[in-house]
Amino acid sequence: MRIPPLYKSRFWQAIFGGMAVGGIISWIIFLYIYGEFQEEQRKLIFTQQNEIDRLEKAYHLLMEDKQKLNEENKRILTIQDIKIEILNHEQYDLDSLAVHGLMTDVKSDLQSLLTKSVQSVATNKELLQRAIENKVYKRADRSYRFEVRTMYFDTVLEISLKIKRE
Repeated sequence: MRIPPLYKSRFWQAIFGGMAVGGIISWIIFLYIYGEFQEEQRKLIFTQQNEIDRLEKAYHLLMEDKQKLNEENKRILTIQDIKIEILNHEQYDLDSLAVHGLMTDVKSDLQSLLTKSVQSVATNKELLQRAIENKVYKRADRSYRFEVRTMYFDTVLEISLKIKRE
């Protein structure tokens, strides 16, 4: 069996030539359309990546601010200092050194309240008052008790005391 010599016919040469030229032209058109589509996708991805980066930066800034505010609120809502005031020290002829020593003794007894929340200390104010009033403080050869006059609860615990001699 023999293959017919179609390559010699002008009609078939034109068809095969047209198919080759059409294939090349269609491939060029396909590459152009595909390239345009990919360029649009690249631009879209680039703008979306920029938006994602901007939003991530904003998110991190907001999280840092939130964390700082939380830490500040925790710090604000805790007792950070204790101030003691003795109202009637002149009545017992106490010098400033003795008054300072008594205030230091009371402060040292209340040191465990530092860094506690204001709310928890305020709920136990009666217990705190009893603890101060039931303790006997000694200075030189004298013993003293205190009566709590006022207590203010804030970041600074302020206590006003009145001396009672034992």
